[in-house]
Amino acid sequence: MIPLIFLAFLSVLPADTFGAPTDIVSASGQAISLLRRNQSPRDVTEWSALAKSQRDNLIAKYGGPTTRKRSSGYNLIVDQQYDSSYYGSLAVGTPAVSFDVILDTGSADLWVAGSSCGTSCGSVSTYNPSSSSTFQNLSTSFDIQYGSGFAAGYVAQDMVQMAGFSVSSQGFAVVDSVSQNLLTSPVSGLLGLAWQTIAISSQMPLWQTLASNNAWDSALFGVQLTRYTNDSTAQQLEPGGVLNMGYTNSSLYTGSIDYINIPGTPSYWYIPLTSMTVQGNSISITSGTTAAIDTGTTNIAGPASSIQAIYAQIPNSQPATGEWAGYYSFPCSTTVNVELSFGGATWSISPADFAFTQSTSTECIGAFFEASTGTGSPSWIIGDAFLKNVYSVFRYNPPSVGFANLSSVAIAENGAGGAVPSATIGTVSASVTNTSDAPRRHSLSASLSTFLFLAFSALLLL
Repeated sequence: MIPLIFLAFLSVLPADTFGAPTDIVSASGQAISLLRRNQSPRDVTEWSALAKSQRDNLIAKYGGPTTRKRSSGYNLIVDQQYDSSYYGSLAVGTPAVSFDVILDTGSADLWVAGSSCGTSCGSVSTYNPSSSSTFQNLSTSFDIQYGSGFAAGYVAQDMVQMAGFSVSSQGFAVVDSVSQNLLTSPVSGLLGLAWQTIAISSQMPLWQTLASNNAWDSALFGVQLTRYTNDSTAQQLEPGGVLNMGYTNSSLYTGSIDYINIPGTPSYWYIPLTSMTVQGNSISITSGTTAAIDTGTTNIAGPASSIQAIYAQIPNSQPATGEWAGYYSFPCSTTVNVELSFGGATWSISPADFAFTQSTSTECIGAFFEASTGTGSPSWIIGDAFLKNVYSVFRYNPPSVGFANLSSVAIAENGAGGAVPSATIGTVSASVTNTSDAPRRHSLSASLSTFLFLAFSALLLL
């Protein structure tokens, strides 16, 4: 028989000591505004450097066996660098401090710059662990490699809030060393929105914690991205769309959502790519080809032979050189029409999105570029050049990606300008405790430690 004093000891331990989930409060619909970050107008050299960095980063992300794994609410998005990246905001710690983070469905780790980052993090806002009463250091190193640099630090847990949801003991990385220019103010980190199976930290991603704990009205999130790449008056920062968590926003799309199931174990958000046409001509797609749907990639990458076949349909196009290597140029006067299918409906890419940037007074650089991914990785990476043309949905169960046509309301937001969302701390409407299998630490208070000692001393005397 278990002594009553031992049962009394168990009764005073916090539920979190055993990793038990807290009660989940259902939440009503909300959304997260996204912000597109625009920088000052770039010359050709700067654009080519950006293109090279994107290609290098993508190859590092998906490239070779040595690459490491990488209710409802809403969050407004910011559009950054002429549609080159999109970020939203979340809050970390107790008391909560807000941060802007890149939204990336092509990776699975949340990381933010720490207060010990120093000059390499520039002027970005940083997270101070000593200021949070709920911070826990898991004493596990974290190191993520990008084609153009790295971010390194350690894995921790803390309270994380986003779009009205709060997750206690959420795993993430505190970064104290980054490559120069990896972070550009106001962005302080990155929120991975893919699956835990590719998380470098082994921590369950924030979205997956919420979905698996039934915190959402529907176990999915939707994304709408705006377009400013063809707007010559675009400002440094522009409204970037929205991230809907736990529901789909029917005002942003028309018709039904066409879902395509992930064909294997969820890792990236990858689905079959079954057909493609350029200027009305079919591009050969090998049976079994898969494509990762990646909000963290600006353009679209594919096998060299397929990219060559695409530009063969565009008169006077040619391979670019130097830092443009892997890209192609084509006459800006040419309107290029591309359509994709993932086994269901056919989706069009706007000619404005096919033209990544202008390299000379008459030549443009195309959004499709060559990249070789590693064994087991999707051979195509479908980024924002496509996603700006659809309302995208990422579903937890069954694991799948869905697309729908944009509504007139969503289309009207392209180039519309307006107030830029800022990092804010919203009202929490649902709370969850992270109970993933990743290592966790729990600290006992002095009084509880004393009680523990007395309890077991009493046991010895019984």
